[in-house]
Amino acid sequence: MHTGTTWKIGQVTVTRIEELLGPSFRPEDLFDFWDPAVLEEHGHWMAPDFYQPSTNQIIMSVHSWLIRTPHHIILVDTCCGNQKHRPESPHFHQLNEPYLHRLRSAGVEPEDVDYVLCTHLHVDHVGWNTRLVDGRWVPTFPNAKYVFSREELNFWDPSKNPHLPEEPGDVFTDSVLPVIAANQAHVVSMTDQLSDTLLIEPTPGHSPGHIMLRLISGRDEGVFIGDVLHHPIQIYQPEWNSRFCMDPGQAIASRKYVLSHCTERNAQVFPAHFGAPHTGRIRSNGKSFLFDY
Repeated sequence: MHTGTTWKIGQVTVTRIEELLGPSFRPEDLFDFWDPAVLEEHGHWMAPDFYQPSTNQIIMSVHSWLIRTPHHIILVDTCCGNQKHRPESPHFHQLNEPYLHRLRSAGVEPEDVDYVLCTHLHVDHVGWNTRLVDGRWVPTFPNAKYVFSREELNFWDPSKNPHLPEEPGDVFTDSVLPVIAANQAHVVSMTDQLSDTLLIEPTPGHSPGHIMLRLISGRDEGVFIGDVLHHPIQIYQPEWNSRFCMDPGQAIASRKYVLSHCTERNAQVFPAHFGAPHTGRIRSNGKSFLFDY
């Protein structure tokens, strides 16, 4: 069932909390293997929610998924955050967005959140982990456990990987280290479970320790896949990586695994960046896949 920005997975409610939405990248700047001929085949459904023909730009969303089970409140990925210094990522630099107001409008205060799950530690997935209070970055969700994969933490920690570029180091410093310092980190080794119905599985490739969350409620399943897919066109072209995928071969393997899994289980897929309606189901078409949104 779907009403507005809220969906039901069995007895569990899933709500989209928006930070940003709009045209962002030209397709050739986002995808490694963009073929303009794809617009002839897919342009009719890509516009206007996933592609803007007038500017030749992909429509991208940056949002969190708010999951409310009978026992827990979980936030999957925390977008970019406000007041974060990101000069190398102009879309995300020094934002001032009403993200927490939107969370409260959905009926949840920051203090209510039990878990924050970060599928990975890129700039647009960890920003609201912290907020600036009296000149210090402190955890935004003071009562939550923040779920990080160990592999992801080790890779992005500048003290363990001194060859990182400057911006990822800044992201780790202002959006991850304060959580660790507050003893709110819940570190998993790519596979774990938060409850009998909330399962963590590895989906590396886009980043070294990327994980996804499976929500199982009765016969229904929702899969929160982070950046395994950036855009619906990758359902039709799973060999297309974004330019941000760090291990291209592994990213393709994880993408095909997720597509097959969602098809076989009729699972609803919840990506981090799809335009409206932001979520859907994967269908099989012989040897390829289709998006039912």
